[in-house]
Amino acid sequence: MNPHPDLLEREPAILVLEDGRAFCGDAYGAVGETVGEAVFSTGMTGYQETLTDPSYHRQVVVMTAPHVGNTGVNDEDPESRRIWVAGYVVRDPAVRPSSWRSQRTLEDELAAQGVVGISGIDTRALTRHLRERGAMRVGVFSGAAAREPQEQLLERVRTAPQMSGAALAGEVTTTEPYVVPAVGEKRFTVAALDLGIKAMTPALMAQQGIEVHVLPATATFEQVTALSPDGVFFSNGPGDPASAEHEVTLLRQVLDARIPFFGICFGNQLLGRALGFGTYKLKYGHRGINQPVIDRSTGKVEVTAHNHGFAVDAPLDGAVTAPGNPAYGRVQVSHVCLNDDVVEGLECLDLPAYSVQYHPEAAAGPHDAGYLFDRFVSLMTANKEGRA
Repeated sequence: MNPHPDLLEREPAILVLEDGRAFCGDAYGAVGETVGEAVFSTGMTGYQETLTDPSYHRQVVVMTAPHVGNTGVNDEDPESRRIWVAGYVVRDPAVRPSSWRSQRTLEDELAAQGVVGISGIDTRALTRHLRERGAMRVGVFSGAAAREPQEQLLERVRTAPQMSGAALAGEVTTTEPYVVPAVGEKRFTVAALDLGIKAMTPALMAQQGIEVHVLPATATFEQVTALSPDGVFFSNGPGDPASAEHEVTLLRQVLDARIPFFGICFGNQLLGRALGFGTYKLKYGHRGINQPVIDRSTGKVEVTAHNHGFAVDAPLDGAVTAPGNPAYGRVQVSHVCLNDDVVEGLECLDLPAYSVQYHPEAAAGPHDAGYLFDRFVSLMTANKEGRA
């Protein structure tokens, strides 16, 4: 019987931030090198869903939970077809998984998909550094690369592309349309623009009797309306919303046609831009499954799952006329993050459109925001009855 990898001597690894700070540790996953934007995730569970979330494309994820990998990996929990993170940083990797659902180890999965990681570093100190200095570019180097002069590694980090201005939806979207059929009786048809969609989203819509037609990010308004949809959905996804000109133009056509609209995460940012609001990059973003958000319509505080580095710049106090087009009528901020007052949702009062910045489809949880899918059904129902 071969000894477990953690009982053998690991290859050296080093993490180098663009401001010059470095952390030395051990290789974890694939051995090699990777660069991306350093971000941290505060979830204590659901690491498989995090790894396979396309919104993490080109990001090196630092796990704040110290012990990672204890439930292994299975074939039921991925949110997409592959791991999307550019790199993975953990403090204390599990020696072996302990779950009846586990089919293989997390490290084996990372290695099989070529994901370079590092373990054995002080992730608390790294997270505190990112909170103080902000998200920044980072490189993880292991094996032979870790033995190169640190000045050369730092130069490779500093020449890597930045997240600001990055148009990434086209790199993660589906190449061909596909359909997720309604569970039970079909009640509605929804056209869902895949900007980095998570599998749980159309699955939860299907449970509401919605037949979901998932379209590539390049889809045109003509392709959307050819489906005669009862509603249009824009998904989560990576990149800078300021770069998404095609998607914003498409969304304005949807609003002009008064087709009910629901957006999540990147979709929330694009609704903000379509209405004429600006977007901006957060200092270190919101990532994890424990973010408190208040629903202003009910006063209820929800614990929610987040993954965003950009946000909408909209006034928090009262409804305003859409600054980009007065014909869109009044808009108000519907949800706010209680940690830092970041806009977490928009609601159009004179159009059938709303969006949230967080993830109501959250897997592995929490599920406080699942009602937002019910709200989409109510919006489409009211729109149908209004046309009858």
